[in-house]
Amino acid sequence: MKRIKFLPLVCALALAGCGNTQQNTQSEKDTYYETMTISLGDRTLTTGYSAAISGVQTVEIRPQVSGMITDILIEEGESVRKDQILFIIDQTPYKAAYEIAVANVKSAEAALSTAQLILESNRNLYNQDVVSEFDLMTAQNDLIEAEARLALCKAEEVNASNNLSYTEVRSPVNGVASMIPYRVGALVSSGITQPLVTVSDDSRVYAYFSMAENQMLDMVQQYGSLANAIKQMPEVELIMSNGDKYEHTGKINAISGTISESTGAVSIRAVFNNRNHLLRNGGSGTIIIPTTLTGCMVIPQAATYELQDRIFVYKVVDGKASSTEIKVSSHNNGVEYIVEEGLQVGDIIVAEGAGLIKEGTEIRSKSEKEGEE
Repeated sequence: MKRIKFLPLVCALALAGCGNTQQNTQSEKDTYYETMTISLGDRTLTTGYSAAISGVQTVEIRPQVSGMITDILIEEGESVRKDQILFIIDQTPYKAAYEIAVANVKSAEAALSTAQLILESNRNLYNQDVVSEFDLMTAQNDLIEAEARLALCKAEEVNASNNLSYTEVRSPVNGVASMIPYRVGALVSSGITQPLVTVSDDSRVYAYFSMAENQMLDMVQQYGSLANAIKQMPEVELIMSNGDKYEHTGKINAISGTISESTGAVSIRAVFNNRNHLLRNGGSGTIIIPTTLTGCMVIPQAATYELQDRIFVYKVVDGKASSTEIKVSSHNNGVEYIVEEGLQVGDIIVAEGAGLIKEGTEIRSKSEKEGEE
C-alpha cells in the first residue's frame, strides 16, 4: 500500500524534472546575444597621471645677515614685486660698521697721499745725494703698503655696504608670498631652519608627474625620440583636485633623461598658463594625455574575460562560441580595448557578457531576433 501511495509522487517528480529540462533547453534556444563584427576605426584615448603643481620659480627667502627683525612690510599671501623690500633687520650695528669702513678709507687715502709726497721728496734728495738709496727704497715700500692698505679699506667698505643693504630683505622675483613664520623681534640668521618667507612666481605653473618606463618607450617609438615627443605631443589637460577641468590646456616641455631606480618611472613636466592665479604652488591634480590611434581594432571590455592574466573573447564560429586569446594595447579608456593580436577584420565576437558564456554555447545574435520579429 505504501508503494502504491508513493508511485504517483515519484511519477510527478519525474515529470517535473523532464519539464525543467525542456524549459532549460527552451530557455537556451530563446537566448540572444549582442554580437559585433570586427572592423577598423579611429580612437582618441586618454590616460591620467597624478601630478604635483609648482610655480615656475619658487624661492625660499633667507636673511644674509644676522639680527633682529624690526619691520615686516608685507602681508601673508600678498603679491610682491621683484626688488620689493619684505623685511628689515636691525640696521644699527651695520650702519656703524659701514661708517667705520668709510672713515678707514679716508684715513688710508690720506696715508697714501703722504707716502706719495715722501717718496717724491726722497727721490729729489737722493738725486742730490742727500739721502741714501735705502731711504729711497723705504719710501717706495711705504707707498706700496699705503696703496695696499687703501685697497683693503675699500674692500671692507664694500663689504660693510653690502651687509647694510642685506638688512633690507628684498624679493628676488615677482610672485605670491607664503605664510610668514616669524614676527617682529625675532632673531634670525642665514642658518635659520625655516625661510623668512617663500615667494612663488605662479603666472605659469609646472605640473610634475611620472610615467612608467614601458609607456615612455612606447612614446619614443611613436615619435622617434624624446626631443620629437616633446615637440609633437598634443596639448594636455589638467583635472584639478576638486574634480573640475582647468580652463587652459598645457604643453609637455621636459622629459627626464634618466629612469628612477626606485620606482622605474620617468619624470615629466608640463607647463600651464596661470594668469588668474587659480593654481597654487604645492597643489595637486591629474594630467590627462590624449593618444590618437588610427586604423585600429576596437572592442568593448565587456566582450572580454580574463583567465590567469590572459584576456579572451568568444568568437562566433559556425554559430557557436569559440574562446580566443587576444593581445591588447596598454592604452585604453576604461571602456574599450585596442586589439593588437588574436582577431581579424570580419571576425564576429560576442560583444557583452563574455564571462557568462561557455565554450560551444550556441550564439544567436539580437539582430536575428529583430529579423524574426
